[in-house]
Amino acid sequence: MTDHLMTEHQRRVADRALDEESSRREHLVVSLSGAHAYGFPSPDSDLDLKCVHVTPTAHLLRLEQRGSATAERLEVVDGVEVDYSSNEVGPVLFGVLQGNGNYVERLLGAHTLRGSAELESLRPLVRRVLSRRLHRHYRGFAHSQLREWEKTDFRSTKKLLYVLRTALTGTHALLTGEVETDLTALMDRYGFREARELVEWKRRGERSELPESLSEHWRGQVGRAFERLDSACEHSVLPEEPVGAEELEAWLLEFRRSRF
Repeated sequence: MTDHLMTEHQRRVADRALDEESSRREHLVVSLSGAHAYGFPSPDSDLDLKCVHVTPTAHLLRLEQRGSATAERLEVVDGVEVDYSSNEVGPVLFGVLQGNGNYVERLLGAHTLRGSAELESLRPLVRRVLSRRLHRHYRGFAHSQLREWEKTDFRSTKKLLYVLRTALTGTHALLTGEVETDLTALMDRYGFREARELVEWKRRGERSELPESLSEHWRGQVGRAFERLDSACEHSVLPEEPVGAEELEAWLLEFRRSRF
């Protein structure tokens, strides 16, 4: 359920933007991402809409292929910033096999705004192919967010929360095989209860800055998130390599046939 994550106005804006984009491409899934899905939205947070679409199979087989593998839109609609991006299902499923957490979250995350009938048959196959390859993705992304936090002189609340969110989502996926993007649902479980103060600070605004004392404290604590992620990889319930890729490919081939 996502209704409680957005205001009525934001929901209308999202529906308007998605109706327009759906006239251009067929979506397999539309997921709410960003601060709204991560548990720390502020009044000025944008709507981050992450999608997977399908290109008609006939377009893929032509000498001159039609239909883009990616689509992006960044626009302010009725006072709400909409950040829309969509990727074609073929590259997305290949990315899932490689451990791309971004794509896994779109397909298995809890904050689905729209989904086609085929999504329900796909989800069990995606869960089956999850592997410890997720560790590389989540560690790499968390590290890049840490570098971004450093660039703000360790003051950006948002950048710090993105480090923690990414690391703990990866930790949880490795230990349970389940996808949870909401930091507030993970931080107590994995020893970061004190991050609630950061969440409250961030909810004041996208550009909220940490006081020096809090920034200094977290500079000494943020490394624990990486330690938890590395430990989760060592003790993961997931296999080292994906299992069930053949079934996933069979699903894709049948889906392509149905969209010829």
